Amino acid sequence: MDWMLIAELAVNGVFVGLMYALVSLGMVLIYKTSGIANLAQGAIAMTGGYVAWVLLAGLGAPVWLAIPGALVGMFGFGMLIERVALRRMIGQPVIMTIMLTLGIEIMLRGLLPGVFGASVKRLDIGIPQAPLFVADLLINRATLIGGGISLVLIVASLIFFNSRFGVVMRAVADDQTASWSVGIRVERAIAVAWGLGAVAATAAGILWGSTQGVDWSLSLLLIKALAIAILGGLDSIGGVLIAGVIVGVAESLATGVVDPLVGGGTRDIVAAVIILATLLFKPHGLFGREHIERV
Repeated sequence: MDWMLIAELAVNGVFVGLMYALVSLGMVLIYKTSGIANLAQGAIAMTGGYVAWVLLAGLGAPVWLAIPGALVGMFGFGMLIERVALRRMIGQPVIMTIMLTLGIEIMLRGLLPGVFGASVKRLDIGIPQAPLFVADLLINRATLIGGGISLVLIVASLIFFNSRFGVVMRAVADDQTASWSVGIRVERAIAVAWGLGAVAATAAGILWGSTQGVDWSLSLLLIKALAIAILGGLDSIGGVLIAGVIVGVAESLATGVVDPLVGGGTRDIVAAVIILATLLFKPHGLFGREHIERV
């Protein structure tokens, strides 16, 4: 067994996993505040990639303006989804709200390629694609930079949830009725969570779009994000970080080690296996809180 290859796959898998984790971060932010699993997160990441592409390639905006513009615009888009669609579902069964987010995912996945065309759009944000050699390890420079940016954003979200407004959002997650009773604007907190979730998805969509181009396939990041959120715990930001690394390394090792033995295809089933195994053996994830109701 080539241990240098294993090390190379593992290192690159860490950075890929961190980029996956950035998509999952948005799901966790929304779930922590509203208790809803957002199944539209993949399509929102795709939408953010298309918005950045329109600003860069369509309008000719410089990178330093296009990326913040896309993030701000998608923050508003996330809040708009909450205001127009999700707020109407107050009082309805949770499963109906989750199905609504899945409907949004399907709608966006078909709408945007229909509007902008199904061809892959090149998104150049200045990240070099040339590989990087560290000793004898070959590291993908794009995923290295993307993983580093993702790590910074995830750590920033951890700091944010310990700020004053973060504490408010955590209070809303714990008990919305009690939060209302003490004057907390619950709807505003949930809307901000959706906005922040869209920002996280957009950042991931831009990073992945700069690596593989922008098209409908960016929405498939939903599967990776869901696997990470379930494994780490739907209400644990720290869990996103750890689970992202686990999923990324497992996927990378499966591609490099198992694929040659079975003829390929294992990359696509790693996330599904992790989802099934976690739900069967540890339903609340590695770091999720187990809710106990006394009757």
